[in-house]
Amino acid sequence: LRYIPLATSFRSAYAYDNVLYGVAGELIEAVTGQSWETFVAERILAKVGMTESGIRFSAAANGGNVAAPHAEIEGTVRPVTPFASDNVNPAGGINSSAVDMAKWAMVQLDSGRVAGREPLFPPRLTKQIQTIVTPIPIGDYPPELAVFQPNFQGYGLGEDITDYRGRKLVNHTGGLPGYLSRVAMIPSLRLGVVVLTSQESGAAFDAITNRILDHYLGASFDWLALMAKMNAGQGAGIAAAERAAAAARNTTSRPSLALEKYAGTYVDRWYGDIGIALEGGKLVMRFSHTPDLTGELEHWQYDTFVARWRNRELRADAYVTFSLNPDGTIDQVKLRAFSPATDFSFDFQDLLLHVGTAASRQDGK
Repeated sequence: LRYIPLATSFRSAYAYDNVLYGVAGELIEAVTGQSWETFVAERILAKVGMTESGIRFSAAANGGNVAAPHAEIEGTVRPVTPFASDNVNPAGGINSSAVDMAKWAMVQLDSGRVAGREPLFPPRLTKQIQTIVTPIPIGDYPPELAVFQPNFQGYGLGEDITDYRGRKLVNHTGGLPGYLSRVAMIPSLRLGVVVLTSQESGAAFDAITNRILDHYLGASFDWLALMAKMNAGQGAGIAAAERAAAAARNTTSRPSLALEKYAGTYVDRWYGDIGIALEGGKLVMRFSHTPDLTGELEHWQYDTFVARWRNRELRADAYVTFSLNPDGTIDQVKLRAFSPATDFSFDFQDLLLHVGTAASRQDGK
């Protein structure tokens, strides 16, 4: 974490961040002597009566009464492999059901009280959780959504805080490969809506959530038609950007070096080692900590290649650009997403690779 460059000064702006939830999990274990999983199961789930909920990503891959994740892979919606690493359970490892999530929403809307049980937290914490800590600038909504432009927007303690049709809205979304969810609450109405999906469609959970909110607010709007239109427009925009990149490509250019000269071990200060090897006449990139990020480097233009990951469910191919020293050796390597459709959680753009290994860098070499 110490090697990740700061995008802003400390606490001056909001940034989506799973890493520090991982840190919180480590802190809980250090303070209580319990793993994050045990602590949450005993101190939260059991107290709320959430008997159908688990606390590990891997539970989704263990079979049983679990929805199968689906996603659009190269134009076809199909089942995908569940995310099964428990390294970052504190950042979203909860598996739950509609019944249990209703219990969770009711606790939030009733100031921590639990029917027939001890309160989960004192009422004073409700206000603290649902108060903006970090303001978030509000961009201009598209014309068809201008009437819904919020008056305020920010992040509380693990909650997005904004307004919807003049009412304070407390909500958050969740996302994993093949799953998306949204929890939305209007505290003044003691109204909570939970949408759990087994497909990657933000348009779907927004249309469903807003339709239900509108019903209880006495309003009406054709969210399904609007989301379908916006979805189509977004798809057309992505396709146009990909066509423009392909049209600008210089297909007559060649790499500056023989392929074997690009092979070697590279290191990024915060990630660690990434290997590039020449195999069967092709360059193959391998991320040492992320086995799924293994793929062939396909020449794009000049000294830029495209990493085509063998696991096509990732949908996250990346440009890999080599910069040379005056003597023709590799100076550094940068990556960035190949398509604007790539999920924002991939951090390719933050990597800066140099020749060497993590061990040699730590030795000051």
